Amino acid sequence: MAEQITQKQKAQEPVIPAQLGVQTNRKIEDHALIGNMRSAALVARDGTIDWLCLPDFDSDACFASLLGTEENGEWALAPRESIQKITRRYRKDTLILETDFTCASGTVRLIDFMPVGQEFPRIVRTVVGVKGTVAMHSKLTPRFAFGRSIPRVESVGGSLRAFAGPDALFLRRTDRDTASPLVSNFEVTAGQRFSWVMSWNYSWLDQVPPNLDAEKAEQETDRYWTQWVSKIVPPPRYRDEVVRSLITIKACSYESTGGIVAAPTTSLPETPGGERNWDYRFTWLRDAVLAHNALNRAGLSDEASSFWKWVMRAIAGDPAQMQIMYGIRGERRLTESELDWLDGYGGAKPVRIGNGAYNQFQLDVLGEVAAVLYAGAKYFGEVGPVAQRALLNVAEHAMKVWQNPDKGIWEMRGPNRHFTASKVAAWAALDRAIKASDETKMAAPMERLLEARETIFEEVCAQGFNRELNSFTQYYGGKQMDASLLYIPLTGFLPATDPRVVSTVECIERELLQDGLVLRFKPDPTGSVDGLSGEEGTFLACSFWLADVYQMMGRFEDARRLFEHLLSLSNDLGLLAEEYMPKLHAQLGNFPQAFSHFSLVTAAYTLTEPRA
Repeated sequence: MAEQITQKQKAQEPVIPAQLGVQTNRKIEDHALIGNMRSAALVARDGTIDWLCLPDFDSDACFASLLGTEENGEWALAPRESIQKITRRYRKDTLILETDFTCASGTVRLIDFMPVGQEFPRIVRTVVGVKGTVAMHSKLTPRFAFGRSIPRVESVGGSLRAFAGPDALFLRRTDRDTASPLVSNFEVTAGQRFSWVMSWNYSWLDQVPPNLDAEKAEQETDRYWTQWVSKIVPPPRYRDEVVRSLITIKACSYESTGGIVAAPTTSLPETPGGERNWDYRFTWLRDAVLAHNALNRAGLSDEASSFWKWVMRAIAGDPAQMQIMYGIRGERRLTESELDWLDGYGGAKPVRIGNGAYNQFQLDVLGEVAAVLYAGAKYFGEVGPVAQRALLNVAEHAMKVWQNPDKGIWEMRGPNRHFTASKVAAWAALDRAIKASDETKMAAPMERLLEARETIFEEVCAQGFNRELNSFTQYYGGKQMDASLLYIPLTGFLPATDPRVVSTVECIERELLQDGLVLRFKPDPTGSVDGLSGEEGTFLACSFWLADVYQMMGRFEDARRLFEHLLSLSNDLGLLAEEYMPKLHAQLGNFPQAFSHFSLVTAAYTLTEPRA
């Protein structure tokens, strides 16, 4: 994508003074992602890595200045003279980041990546002289336990070792025989190349990570990503945007288990300076349908199968104990706590780790799990006995609990309600079980399933539809709108051309659009619905859903216009957060957001499919 957005990139290139060591006001979208399918780091436009958890996505952070200050850990690497211009890009079809700094004295390139498949998680940073001679500065400030623990530093085995508690970081500059200092000044001239390798290991192990040939690792990482991208079957249009989104999704995957984190960050706010700050370093069952659909349509059957198997393992057992999210290995307990020593991004507090929503009752999860189990039959052949049993168990449980109020798709922290989209999801759970039985001949209590599906349908149409507003509403008896009502045509509950759907979409357009983008819902100032205060940004995934629905309605030009508007909101590297606030012209929420990129990929294929 970077090759096609030169003008947007130029428009976003600020002149950043060389004040390394001072916390800057970096926007969320000022960041790039590098990763190794085990963890990921955020690299700011100014060359600072300000977020990194090691060894895994859900480990404690060793760089956490993104949510605090330099003293909470970061690695700054940039010219120590005034910077006139910064340009950056991903090397084509890879996750190798290249940032060019232009100064009065010359130009230097910073290359950042995380090698794939290494025993020890590593970050490689290479400085290449492009033109002239540039004075550079590197400052590594390691902190453990999310920026709270200051390590002891010593020289060992030709590396600098920083350790505290269970963690140890090793830093080596590969063109030198001795350990690289935490702070260094140097010059780079055109044609010169200097590399640093930072490795992680457990502090109690005596083993120093072996030397790494940085240039060879760069070549191997380039080859890995380009070969992986070659498997993608792109849509007829939007090839670069889709590929970049799929690379981002791949980078959010925990390769060992197939789980996909919603985002590699925690507590990037949905409300500027507010309290809507959540830990997204876990895997949501809600993402399963979008993930499965996006990966399969892109021809990435191995990744789709791996995630499908993760879902099967996570939900194994009694469906009454099914959670809305799990850890990347399938962990159930995701206890939420607050880190009061971190100031929060832009002062947004509290900073949270863990996610208390894991034990909420959300009816919609049953529909999403049933849909992905049914999709397994479509993409992987007939559903085997274990999957058949799982699908029927989910449907049986949906018949038992569909009449109960829940927290809804958005994990409300307010009271349980009869959310319309939740009931539609329960209908979908039964619908997919019925379809699977019809298509695969699996044994199922068809009479009860059909009767329950019809009962839910009739109740939703009667109680979820407000005749005064001529629209479905967020919950039974309410008057608020909710973007989750787009589930109604997306699940097949009603056709997109049904008059009730058409009028609901019109109501969403009147009530929830800001600058042509979709809010999830309008937060109640009293907090009576979601239990929280503060204004949100527009929700990017919901906006992509509206583009899908426009296409289904035959509003093809509206679908294209909205989709391309959404593409224009990505940063100069093609990355999206969870939300966008038009009045601030800024992305909000955890970054990059897999849910947004799943939705982008799905919409790109939907919009470019042959029209019926």
